[in-house]
Amino acid sequence: MRISGPAEVTRLSPLLFDALTEALARDPVSGELTLVARIQAFIAGNLGDPGLTPETIAAAHHISVRYLQKLFQQEGRTVAGWIRRRRLEQCRRDLADPRLAGRSITAIAARWGFASPAHFSHAFRGAYGVSPRQFRRRKAVRTD
Repeated sequence: MRISGPAEVTRLSPLLFDALTEALARDPVSGELTLVARIQAFIAGNLGDPGLTPETIAAAHHISVRYLQKLFQQEGRTVAGWIRRRRLEQCRRDLADPRLAGRSITAIAARWGFASPAHFSHAFRGAYGVSPRQFRRRKAVRTD
């Protein structure tokens, strides 16, 4: 097969990806690793959506919620826990960013899918041992 230019590469890329995915799916370990990577990329791209749930993730990948949970359990985690950890990491990064000092903590939390400020504050304190406000103040003092 001869590829004649960028337009053809763009047209063939999804087909090549599907063929590679199908080939890897024949090997259960590689197929599952590929699927987990695709799911994690999907989650990363949709972290800001408060409606991101195991059910919506499973539906987007044409698998059952039970199978989705099994994939994450093999790595010693839960889907919801992985989403929460990634959201908290993004919030923590934004709270430490001096360019975002004017953005409210509630707005940062909402940007990363936390619909409830109280839930976000509780989750953040549980993960990092300080409130989001304390964390932000400490980072501001260190960067001045």
